[in-house]
Amino acid sequence: MSDQGPIVTDNHLEAARQWFARLSAACAAVDYEAGRRIFADDVASFGTKADIVVGLEPLQSNQWEGIWPNIADFVVDLDSVRGGGDGDSAWGIATWTSTGFSENGDSFDRPGRATIALERRSSNSAPGGEWLAVHTHFSLNPGTPPRTYGQGGARA
Repeated sequence: MSDQGPIVTDNHLEAARQWFARLSAACAAVDYEAGRRIFADDVASFGTKADIVVGLEPLQSNQWEGIWPNIADFVVDLDSVRGGGDGDSAWGIATWTSTGFSENGDSFDRPGRATIALERRSSNSAPGGEWLAVHTHFSLNPGTPPRTYGQGGARA
């Protein structure tokens, strides 16, 4: 994945849209470093696999590493993004799709939705502030199988 600079727009909805686009690309490419660049170190999250986690390291190890390599075709529907904000705080919601894999390797549709809270924080690369996720919540649509095993299914 090509290196992109920080998200620095003054438009709150556009910040959410750019954030979701970057997360979509990072997850699809299983690019943890690209994903980490759009999160605050003190992020508080929960998701399709992880219970509440605080910190970027636990988020990656308890959520991303158990899901990203075990799905395919992850994409956030950028047309679905809704959001807003005020000052240095922004929020966004969106729907997403992916392909999951059953224990025997059969594929299934794995749709969901996400909520993000962003905060504009100063950094070396963006002294005026860059948008970073301080909270995320990813969940599967009701009725979607909760577990995905990867394209090869469960391994012995």
